Amino acid sequence: MNTIWIVLPILTLLMFELGLNLKLEDFKLFKTRPKPVLAGLIGQIIVLPLLAWFIGKAFGLEPIFLIGFVLIACCPGGSSSNVFSMLAKGDVALSVSLTACSSIITLVTVPLIMEWVTAVTGSAIDVHLPVGKLLMQNIVLMFLPIVVGILVRKNWSHAADKMHNILSRIAFPALIFLATVFFIQNRDAIIASFGQLGLSITVLILLAMGSGALLCRSMRLTGQERRTIVIEVGMQNAAQAIAIASSPLVFNNDIIAIPAIIYALMMNIILITYVAIIKRR
Repeated sequence: MNTIWIVLPILTLLMFELGLNLKLEDFKLFKTRPKPVLAGLIGQIIVLPLLAWFIGKAFGLEPIFLIGFVLIACCPGGSSSNVFSMLAKGDVALSVSLTACSSIITLVTVPLIMEWVTAVTGSAIDVHLPVGKLLMQNIVLMFLPIVVGILVRKNWSHAADKMHNILSRIAFPALIFLATVFFIQNRDAIIASFGQLGLSITVLILLAMGSGALLCRSMRLTGQERRTIVIEVGMQNAAQAIAIASSPLVFNNDIIAIPAIIYALMMNIILITYVAIIKRR
């Protein structure tokens, strides 16, 4: 089974479900509350890719894994972050706004950052990035489904609520199904690299969450905003990273997707633990 025919529909579904949850006002939060939005975007768009690059180098990741490692850090926040923010009694409106804004901004930043990464590391292993095709794939699989979801919400709000209730329950199991299929097909490579990648990804997530908390403290944000940004910076869209890695239009390489699969596992374990600690407090 070619995983690309699983990941592409799942990514499109996730983006459409995100759009169903959005209103045009969600994109205007930066105007009314600039500090928390700015803190979250700096953490996701700038700090996280830089952390991934230096951590990957420090752990001596192979070039093929380093590309996948930085790729997952470049991706926008995951749609499940809104649920985690709610469970942690965070600012759900801020979470939705950050997920929406990062999903749009990374349409441009992912190709730019990954073009540099592959230029630096990919030549040694004959990996190249067709930037135009990546940009086009992101527009078709991410931007358009979000726009369609927003339009459905605007024009048929009752139907949007029904679809959102159904899709929000399907989204996470679909991602788990994708990860399971991918693991079965690439289990030898995943098992062989899990020790080094699992440790480096754990360090990345913890440092990303810590950086998000420091950004919030430096901007004197509320505890509710801080919990949300910690989750947003620590939770990236693994489905998009897998789609970019395995797409025949882009990298067409399942090995590059392995860090995203391991990231999806560690991310959920760490953030579930974080939410449990918050609830206990």
